[in-house]
Amino acid sequence: MVSQPTTEPISNEPSKRLNLLLTCGSWREDSPILQLPRLLGPFGISSLTAKNGEEAVKVIESSDIHIAIVDLAIPLKTGSSDRRPGGERVLQLLRRLDPQPPTIVIRPRQTSARENARSLARSLQEGAFTVVDRPAMLETLLDALHRALRKHYADRWPEQSWNPTP
Repeated sequence: MVSQPTTEPISNEPSKRLNLLLTCGSWREDSPILQLPRLLGPFGISSLTAKNGEEAVKVIESSDIHIAIVDLAIPLKTGSSDRRPGGERVLQLLRRLDPQPPTIVIRPRQTSARENARSLARSLQEGAFTVVDRPAMLETLLDALHRALRKHYADRWPEQSWNPTP
């Protein structure tokens, strides 16, 4: 018996199965954050980037976010005299999502042990899965992403309407 060829189109392009929000206070060409879309895209991960808090709000409102990397140092608005960091605002918005995506926080180096403890406590209270100090290394970010995927999605890609594991 000869099998008939299928008529369905075959694509080498993987479907995007996971949305990753990327915010970064420094968009230098050598930033590890900028390497993530190229590295993770072939695995079906769609990187949604935001350079400031306003852009992050638009991304969060228009897309399902499965995992987020939030740089606390991103500005609230770009090109304005208001230089307040927008990262904490983004964390607050992500915390309100149902279900809340795991969030990796990148924070600036702290000047004292006391400020270090306060910054860590604030990030964890806002729902951070893990906190990474600047400068964030690519391997550290990849490890944090892997741990988030393992813990929140049991090493499986999230479904369209996903239920995180308890």
